[in-house]
Amino acid sequence: MGAKDVKPTRSELQEIAKKIKLSQNGHKLLKMKRDGLILEFFKILGEARNVRSELDAAYADATEKASLAAAVNGTISLQSVSFAVDAVPTIELNSTNIMGVVVPKIKGEDVHKQVYNRGYGVVGTDAYIDEAAEAYEILVEKIIIAAELETTMKRLLDDIEKTKRRVNALEFKVIPELGESVRFIKLRLEEMERESITSLKKIKRKA
Repeated sequence: MGAKDVKPTRSELQEIAKKIKLSQNGHKLLKMKRDGLILEFFKILGEARNVRSELDAAYADATEKASLAAAVNGTISLQSVSFAVDAVPTIELNSTNIMGVVVPKIKGEDVHKQVYNRGYGVVGTDAYIDEAAEAYEILVEKIIIAAELETTMKRLLDDIEKTKRRVNALEFKVIPELGESVRFIKLRLEEMERESITSLKKIKRKA
C-alpha cells in the first residue's frame, strides 16, 4: 500500500498531537529527575570520599595498635582476648527514598562499647589491648558508613543511567517520529482536500 492509499483522519492527527504533548512533558520531568539525581550523586560522592579517607586511616590505626598490643602481650594473649569478646554488634538495615530511588540506611548498634562491656576481663589486659579494641570498633563504624554511602551511590548511578536512556529515547526517537507522523498526516490531509476540490470541480463542469 503506497502513501496515496493511506487516508488519515483529523482525529488521528489530534491523537498524535496529544501523544507528542505527553511525551514532551515526560521528557521534561525525566530531565529534571536526571539532573536532580546527578546533583545528589555528586553530593554523596563528596561524603563518600571523605569517609573512604577516614576508613583507610582507621584501618591503618587499628592495624598498628593491634600489632603493638600483640608485641607487648603476645599474639596468643591477643587472640584469647578477641575470642572472649561476646558482644556482637547489631546491624539494622532500613531504606529511604531519594527522588524515587530506594537506597539503604544502615545503622550499627553496640559497635563502640565501654571497656567493661566488651566481654573480656579488664584484669589481665592492659591499655594496649583496650586501644586496639577501640580502634577496631571505630573501623567497623567507618565500614558501616562507607557501605551505606557506596551502595547509595551505586543505586543512584544505575537510576541515572536508566533515566538518561529514557530521556534520549524520547528526545531522539519517540518525539521526532511522532513529529514526522504529524507532518505526514497534515500533508496527506491537504492532498486529500485538494483531490476532493478537484473532483467537485469536475462534477460541476459535467453538470
